[in-house]
Amino acid sequence: MRFEPEAEEEFEAACGLLVDRLVRWAGEQALPVDGFTAETALDYRHRATADGRLGLWESRHVEELLLAWLPEQVTEGPGEEHADAPGTLLTLLRYLHATQLADPRGPALEDSLAAVDATAGQYPAAMADRTRWGMAKFWAMTAAEQGVDVLDGAALQRFAERAQRGEVVYDQQVLDVIMERRLTGNTLRSVERAEPQLPVMLPPDGELRRRAEALAILAQLRGLAEWVGRDGRALTAAGRLRMADARELVDVLDTGDKVDGVRSSADLPRLGLLLEWAKKARLVRVAKGRLYAVAKAGPMLADPLQLWLRAFDACFELRQALIGARSGWRVESMLFDVYEDVLEDVLNTLYSLPYPMPWPRLRDSVHLAYRARFQLDGGSDLRHGMWFEHADRDLSTVLGLLDDLGAIERDRGMADPVFLDADLSDTGPELPTDMPPELAELLGVAEAATDPAARERADARREELTAGPVELIRLTELGTRAVRQRLLAAGRDAPLVGELAQAPAAGLLGVLADDYDPDAARTELAGWITARGEREGALRQLTDAVRTMTFRTRAQAMLDVLLAALPDGEGEGLLRTLRRDAQLAPLALNELAHRELLFPEDMTDTEHLLVLAESLLQLVELAGGGDGAEEMLRAQGPQARDAVAAALDSAHPDRAGLDELRQLAARALGAHGARVGRARKARRSSGRSGRKRRR
Repeated sequence: MRFEPEAEEEFEAACGLLVDRLVRWAGEQALPVDGFTAETALDYRHRATADGRLGLWESRHVEELLLAWLPEQVTEGPGEEHADAPGTLLTLLRYLHATQLADPRGPALEDSLAAVDATAGQYPAAMADRTRWGMAKFWAMTAAEQGVDVLDGAALQRFAERAQRGEVVYDQQVLDVIMERRLTGNTLRSVERAEPQLPVMLPPDGELRRRAEALAILAQLRGLAEWVGRDGRALTAAGRLRMADARELVDVLDTGDKVDGVRSSADLPRLGLLLEWAKKARLVRVAKGRLYAVAKAGPMLADPLQLWLRAFDACFELRQALIGARSGWRVESMLFDVYEDVLEDVLNTLYSLPYPMPWPRLRDSVHLAYRARFQLDGGSDLRHGMWFEHADRDLSTVLGLLDDLGAIERDRGMADPVFLDADLSDTGPELPTDMPPELAELLGVAEAATDPAARERADARREELTAGPVELIRLTELGTRAVRQRLLAAGRDAPLVGELAQAPAAGLLGVLADDYDPDAARTELAGWITARGEREGALRQLTDAVRTMTFRTRAQAMLDVLLAALPDGEGEGLLRTLRRDAQLAPLALNELAHRELLFPEDMTDTEHLLVLAESLLQLVELAGGGDGAEEMLRAQGPQARDAVAAALDSAHPDRAGLDELRQLAARALGAHGARVGRARKARRSSGRSGRKRRR
């Protein structure tokens, strides 16, 4: 239920299969559905959201689909009625839950349906709002309104040529709005898929609350708010603390600022930072020349964890206070211009890493961001080196703030070997097989293989990492808690071990198969079983979830992750038991063979047929069902005919799947299979799209 952006063929096949079965199911349930709209909805979740999870629909996804994606992407002919997109989305959501494909971390079905109902009334107006259209849709609709058949490529080309010559009348104001949105990247097409994060483990909030309470910085922020009070403190005409108040506050908060000989509170850097921090965290505010405590912040000040999270979020607004120029002769570093983006990237990089990040790696990954953002070519290496050193000092200052807050830990030691560059040969570097995927981008080895300057930097970095101890940086559990909260708010997937304890069995196995590494899957499964009290009953629920999954490939993946997550020996024992289960035997036999626990000569004739049938059913799904499966069977010729005939004679329990296989084979391999297949494909394409075109 999630595909990498580059896995286009796999996504298209899965989308086609899912839509075909959705349409069939909707007909059986007498529910409204439009196949094209359903495909477009899945396309939106795959292409235009940060996480790409097809089975998770929050209210924001519902609103974006109905009010932004469909108006931007779907072209309808003049006078053509809008497809019932809200009705189709309601049916799709019901189908995902009915077939156990819905992500258990998402909203309950009732909440998702309510979100559709709440948005449905705005859908017709959104579709009619031309300023929401995409560029291609604007010109296609303009052409259609002027009598051009947009399905006629030649006619559309002639229209485009006339438009280029200025001979076409169009709405310039609408086009300007569309152009501005496109140029500023304010379109759903500009959303980039975020890298998946590894699952993390966190202690209960009660433990995190205790740790936050022990931090000195939290006591200082709370003490500052209490010192200011509701009556407030007078400020100077320049909006600063009076010097007498500043001296008192330095003592009250124990900031460590030197006050002897200081004439302005602006020259007390630590106190100034705390004051700005409290303002950004909305603990204090300035009004009419006085500094006041924010009354509504009272409950948060009493909750150490919530206060800490507020302080953490405020770090993203401390650019000027932390690294801004404090005099006319000092200029800001490169970090100043990209402060929020770099801080976000640094924290996301540290998140869920199994090893502490060595400073040289983190520093150089940020340098790559500078090189991408700023024009550094043409200048001297000495000047560039000074710029990078300035930015590095500022980044170290930011890390110091996060360290004081307890969001990161900084230590010294030897870098884990996973951070060392791989061998750079003429054929390019090979990454270590045990390297987590999220580290690959940080290594920069691909760049170094082709760029001599990058190669030199990589060699220098390797020497730096191996010469002796380096600074090692990692997120604390408090920091992990805060970054995860931000990732979720941004619509990214950030699995938490333990969050699936109450998930249904099918939802648990689906998420483990899609998102979890083996170690985290074992921990999550163990917690899920423990939460049910009785182990045998829990295992029965899990195998029943595999038994009732109607998609064969997903059922196989669910069984595979279940067996891998069980303690050593238990998985094999369960698998051999399932070999005798009439429903699960085909999947179990596949697993036994894959794990080399069973060889062909050890199978009975009946089992051979079960494996053959299972393989064909899964191949049909992987081909996308329908036309894709027909083409696959047709390409195999007589060999496929014999295999299908044998599979149909098997005792495979998926009789509906076998019936579908029989029909596909009849169309693909019969006397007129090729002609019938092409005709069906044409009808299917026409039926799904009509005069609608995605642009």
